[in-house]
Amino acid sequence: MHKSILAAVALTVGLSTSAFAEMTVGVSWSNFQEERWKTDEGAIKAELAATGNKYISADAQNSAAKQLTDIEALIAQGADALIILSVDKDAIGPALDKAAAEGIPVVGYDRLIEDPRAFYLTFDNKGVGSIIAQEVSKVQPEGNFAIIKGDKGDPNAAFLLSGMMEVLQPSIDSGKIKIVGESFTDGWKPDNAQKNMEQILTANNNNVDAVLSENDGMAGGAIAALQAQGLNVPVGGQDGDLAALNRVARGTQTVSVWKDSRELGKAAADIAIAMADGTAMDQVPGAEKWSGGEKGVEMNAIFLAPTPITKDNLNLVIDAGHISKDQACEGAMADVAACQ
Repeated sequence: MHKSILAAVALTVGLSTSAFAEMTVGVSWSNFQEERWKTDEGAIKAELAATGNKYISADAQNSAAKQLTDIEALIAQGADALIILSVDKDAIGPALDKAAAEGIPVVGYDRLIEDPRAFYLTFDNKGVGSIIAQEVSKVQPEGNFAIIKGDKGDPNAAFLLSGMMEVLQPSIDSGKIKIVGESFTDGWKPDNAQKNMEQILTANNNNVDAVLSENDGMAGGAIAALQAQGLNVPVGGQDGDLAALNRVARGTQTVSVWKDSRELGKAAADIAIAMADGTAMDQVPGAEKWSGGEKGVEMNAIFLAPTPITKDNLNLVIDAGHISKDQACEGAMADVAACQ
């Protein structure tokens, strides 16, 4: 269903994709700190090129103020649709106002912009949190758990935590699992995550049995803090970062939940083009009504399914071409079948 939203829309209205006039899609990136955003960008650019459309972009460098001026500039450059990876959910409103005034449709990309004027496209982030907790608790069903949360200004941090706690709560209630520390991490930065993990370890005399990290970059920071204390405990993360997948093979990270950003980027480009051509948000194939944000705003949304990657199915990301076997398997444990 998501392989070509544009083609599906074209079939719905009786057109071939070649019948769409050239559109300019402006993409406002919050930052390129995480490795994955370059993959997302590549997928968006490739799909726009393949469908005869134009890509323009700006990098807000984690500044909410810069993102607003970036979006104004993208509109001034002739953007027919916008894809926005927001820096701050509470600061992005004026950009939506400007786009609405100009009749420009908006795709809220991967991070929630809780406004009915934006189409919400993401992975099931609550589901990602659940998967991280499931995979870590599968190998460590009891003990002291730490949670390294993302930036408190990003709704995804709350969605991920909600999914984690849904899985852990029965074990917490029974006394099998105790949360001995949880910290938001400014900017999702690995060095901040490392500091948070160091503080949790100090507060608990290193008595931490597992770590749930809300992304792979922060998992790397947490693992660095653990290793500095001579500890190797189950750690979960998400994004399918190449370094994280190698850590899975090496046995220092239990799971990385892979969200194939190539599919997300492709879908975003197709949705943006279709809406720019006049397709209503609620007519985008696969769209569902969703109101799971903190304000309960009803929105049109599509959620793609994530895939947990452990040492037992590392072959999935290798076979998909997301990572080479050499990259994934350097220093791998002997029981990783994909590396044999």
